[in-house]
Amino acid sequence: MGAAEQRLAELGIVLPSPAAPVANYVPFVRTGQLVVISGQLCLGQDGTIADRHKGKLGAEVSPEAGQEAARLCAINVLAQLRAAVGDLDQVVRCVRLGGFINAEPTFAALAPVMNGASDLMVAVFGDKGRHARSTIGVAELPLDAAVEVEAMFEVR
Repeated sequence: MGAAEQRLAELGIVLPSPAAPVANYVPFVRTGQLVVISGQLCLGQDGTIADRHKGKLGAEVSPEAGQEAARLCAINVLAQLRAAVGDLDQVVRCVRLGGFINAEPTFAALAPVMNGASDLMVAVFGDKGRHARSTIGVAELPLDAAVEVEAMFEVR
């Protein structure tokens, strides 16, 4: 077991089977040393979105549940990454995360919600998990998800 998989085990995380695309796109693209992961929703191990992770931040979804949702998105990003490269120890660096937060127009605490994903990358990869990031509030997400996260990694 590699170092990244060991850290996941220590965190009590079992990566799910990667979610299949639901439209005309692929779950990841590898070009040279970069892997770009398509946006991942906050699906749980059973492949569904829990009620507490559906809806808008600032309305029916609490900031804490939003942060949990972002962490689940990051777990699903890692599942796609492992499918792309076979071994998470091939990661040289998490280059970028992009977060989309389904939020009421007045909800401004987007960055702490997205920390659920960012913190997981650092927990799994250490300094290699530190990344550039964009976080934006959006009017709606597929399946009424509270959060969606996309990513880019440099790999060997």
